[in-house]
Amino acid sequence: MSRINKNVILALLTLTSSAFLLFQLYYYKHYLSAKNGAGISKSKGSRIGFDSTQWRAVKKFIMLTSSHNVPVFLIDPLILGLINKNYKQGNNTFHGFDSECTFFCVARDFTAFALQYHLWKNEEGWFRIAENMGFQCVKMESKDPRLDGIDSLSGTEVPLHYVCRLSTHAIHVVVFHERSGNYLWHGHLRLKGHIDRKFVPFRKLQFGRYPGAFDRPELQQVTIDGLEVLIPKDVGHFLKEIPHSRFIECRYKEARAFFQQYLDDNTVEAMSFRKSAKELLQLAAKTLKKLGVPFWLSSGTCLGWYRQCSIIPYSKDVDIGVFIQDYKSDIVLAFQDAGLALKHKFGKVEDSLELSFQGKDDVKLDIFFFYEEIDHMWNGGTQAKTGKKFKYLFPKFTLCWTEFADMKVHVPCETIEYIEANYGAVAVAWKNPVSSWFTAMLHCFGGGILSCILLAEPPLRFLANHTNVLLASSIWYIIFFCPCDLVSRGYSFLPVQLLATGMKEVTRTWKIVGGVTHANNYYKDGWIVMIVIGWARGAGGAIITSFEQLLKGHWKPEGDEWLKMSYPSKVTLLGSVMFTFQHTKHLAVSKHHLMFLYTIFLVTTKITMMVTETSTMTLAPLEDILSRMLFGWQQQFSLCGKKSETKASFNGTGSSTSKPTPEDAVESTKKKNTKKTE
Repeated sequence: MSRINKNVILALLTLTSSAFLLFQLYYYKHYLSAKNGAGISKSKGSRIGFDSTQWRAVKKFIMLTSSHNVPVFLIDPLILGLINKNYKQGNNTFHGFDSECTFFCVARDFTAFALQYHLWKNEEGWFRIAENMGFQCVKMESKDPRLDGIDSLSGTEVPLHYVCRLSTHAIHVVVFHERSGNYLWHGHLRLKGHIDRKFVPFRKLQFGRYPGAFDRPELQQVTIDGLEVLIPKDVGHFLKEIPHSRFIECRYKEARAFFQQYLDDNTVEAMSFRKSAKELLQLAAKTLKKLGVPFWLSSGTCLGWYRQCSIIPYSKDVDIGVFIQDYKSDIVLAFQDAGLALKHKFGKVEDSLELSFQGKDDVKLDIFFFYEEIDHMWNGGTQAKTGKKFKYLFPKFTLCWTEFADMKVHVPCETIEYIEANYGAVAVAWKNPVSSWFTAMLHCFGGGILSCILLAEPPLRFLANHTNVLLASSIWYIIFFCPCDLVSRGYSFLPVQLLATGMKEVTRTWKIVGGVTHANNYYKDGWIVMIVIGWARGAGGAIITSFEQLLKGHWKPEGDEWLKMSYPSKVTLLGSVMFTFQHTKHLAVSKHHLMFLYTIFLVTTKITMMVTETSTMTLAPLEDILSRMLFGWQQQFSLCGKKSETKASFNGTGSSTSKPTPEDAVESTKKKNTKKTE
């Protein structure tokens, strides 16, 4: 009888939970969705009269700017979007109906205008006049980054943003400053201590979350809802620029510190190379712009921008990166027409394409094409003498604008990760040897540390074994600081790499068995604990990677091993399960036989992946079968949902791996492989 009552109670709880879930879905669909979408629906179809707060605020602001010759133009994304939609429908008038307005009267908190500061002659008294007209205004200023490179002028403040409120509506004036690359720049909106955070909802501003850069737009005067206003002539182009306008400055202070430590090369040869490289980069930018092909600074050219805000005089070439989907079949012909002869062409469009053009004064332009994978980007490198190919992997990153060689050009926003991926762990070791050593120790003893933490044992117990610590430290030192990189060069030979890989996989097996046995001493036949400790012992270096990245200063949630497990972590988990079942007598095979078979499996699969240069997981078919069996319905539901989503715009990734010489490319690969093996 008691069992029947429990089943009845369980059924009632299930029905109640299901009913509550259905109610939540209904509430979200019919109430919250309608509430959140109200603003959008109004912006598309509602008609508010000319007495609306938005229209009156815009009218007063336009009257103020017109009467005092303030050079402003409309940049509000919502209104420009409606205007662009009007253009596409073939309607070039914006008057609306006689008793209604259709653009300036849409529901919104702000209207954004751009102020061309270099054309503004009468700044004095503007605030007072605006306040007399009923506006309440605040002014945001900051240091002018254009003067950071000049010691005597650095620190000079310029206006960056104005916010003027009239009743419940606010006008956001974004101050556009002229830059030497013939483009417009606006600064980051930072609220200082004296500004009331509740003055307006600053978080809803469309501009100011970060500095931005825009092409200088050609303006046209139009009449919108009875008000004459300037807007960009190419509205569609300006709207496309907004989400990709983020700008980062060159690090002028760090560049000065670099040249204080390492004297700048001001010889005739260095000055001549910098001039030729600058002209070559400008010619390449002009040629690619005509083709509609975006690019970014790569490799040594990017390093020169980041480290010293100039071209490295001894690099002897200019390096840029291009996404393979932006490749145009006539790109070679376009550069040849520009006077640049094709020097090398490696690879194919579908696999590791690389182009090299010869400029004047023996300065070379290298173009590396990047390919997108699920979780990373890569580009190919080819050794000119032997034809041997290399595949360089880089984490995904976004592109930002910057100023370099008197131009507005793209660089990776995550520049440090870009450079580290390009030049390997050696750059980190030389910059911060203590962090590099600690990272190496985490890779060597991460499994022991993690298992000790899980079993409430002293996590630094591994330090008691002085022999192992000294051996690991010695290997770390000779890898990163050996003269002429002799150890790295020796490790570059494939037989040496295969031997080291085999030894590592044999050690992994012993670590898993040791972890399972050690956990069994604490929890007799506690198979879950045994699996976890065996997994931690065998793959602790990979699992503890998040802490390692935190030490380096570039931890990212999407790179967490827990969210996306690597092949070593997966195969170690599989081995820990098998050895746990064997230890608890659920698997009828002797331990030594299982160790032998599992080690052969590890060594064979790992060496096969290295020889074939593939990252394909051997466990992928098994994972696919299990996911379809256990989570197939959820995946189908997710895919159905994704069909209605808009595909996100593509953002670039990693740096080019172009090197001044093919030998340097080989050297970079060795160092990266060495880091992974450590």
